[in-house]
Amino acid sequence: MPSNKSVSDAPITQFINCRILRDHCLQREDLWVRDGKILNPEKLFFDEQGFADHKVDCGNKIIAPGFIDAQINGGYGIDFSQASSDINGGLSLVAKKILEHGVTSFCPTLVTSPPEIYRQVIPEVRVKDGGAEGAGILGLHLEGPFINEEKRGAHPPKFIRPFKKGGVVDLTEVYGTLDNVALVTVAPELTNSGPAIRELVRRGITVSLGHSMADLSQAEEAVMNGASFITHLFNAMLPFHHRDPGIVGLLTSDRVPAGRTVYYGMIADGIHTHPAALRIAHRSHPAGLVLVTDAVTAMGLPAGRHTLGQQEIHIEGLHAYVAGTTTLSGSIATMDMCVRHFKQASGCSVEAALEAASLHPAQVLGISHQKGTLDYGSDADFIILDDTLTVRETHIAGQLVWKK
Repeated sequence: MPSNKSVSDAPITQFINCRILRDHCLQREDLWVRDGKILNPEKLFFDEQGFADHKVDCGNKIIAPGFIDAQINGGYGIDFSQASSDINGGLSLVAKKILEHGVTSFCPTLVTSPPEIYRQVIPEVRVKDGGAEGAGILGLHLEGPFINEEKRGAHPPKFIRPFKKGGVVDLTEVYGTLDNVALVTVAPELTNSGPAIRELVRRGITVSLGHSMADLSQAEEAVMNGASFITHLFNAMLPFHHRDPGIVGLLTSDRVPAGRTVYYGMIADGIHTHPAALRIAHRSHPAGLVLVTDAVTAMGLPAGRHTLGQQEIHIEGLHAYVAGTTTLSGSIATMDMCVRHFKQASGCSVEAALEAASLHPAQVLGISHQKGTLDYGSDADFIILDDTLTVRETHIAGQLVWKK
């Protein structure tokens, strides 16, 4: 029989004695990897003894796609919204540290900032693959400044802006460039938001609705224009009301076009969202739930005073507040903590908890053909977990990049 070397000279690694998350369920089968991709073993030429160059015994653990964090403001003393002389050094530090929490790709997030910050930071942050040096960067998440001041949360009011000039011009006037931007959060009730949303979507950028006073019809209009995500559901938006459920109503809206899914971010840190609210959201629209950390500078640091963009924040236990107030200001939870809390609070399956941090964010960002799954041909970005959903190993492109 022809050897596997006729297909590729790259070595093949076979992960055995594991349960793989594939097709929404944990399946007892082996995982085959070559050239940084998941292989379909049936399509390979092999002899009866098998053909892997390396075998890895996983000790009956779970293999799941690597976690994807679509909203992370910083951590370990680094604030992505602070322009510094070494922006990429700070990104690299966070990218390296989050490997231990199972994150293999992320969207560095900038909160509402003055135009000069966007113009300094955006050109420096390049989309790049992950590896031993850290998690991959999928593109920036720009959370503001086109938001509603009444729902600003921790965003500094003096930098919040309307769409003055018809939407599109405002985007380039503030951001400078939209290169390497993956996601933009806007308040859909702002005048001229429609053209801005359509232009962002035309450029392949995901539009999220948040920091908003929008009613349901305004939110539905934004979805018609191409918006597909909700930034930290329940936080910084009108509360659900039975006569007008606001943005929250998108979870069960009958105006969302057939075949389209509206996704929504949830900060499952036990602080931002009550377990009952998590359960309500998950049970009404499980396919749309995306776990995000919304982590700030203080993630991984002791209590005390830190920054978020242009504001000072104060950390007490697991709470992050705008200094001198009781306004919550992001989270200091890690993604693996959020996955475990979400499973415990919602009573969902292991599979659902893992997919909320992998498959669903990949779908939101339009990259699920490549990441967020262990389908054949996908990137071999995966994690190995024990039954408590504690991350034991993180692999990117098939290479071990972190081990507990």
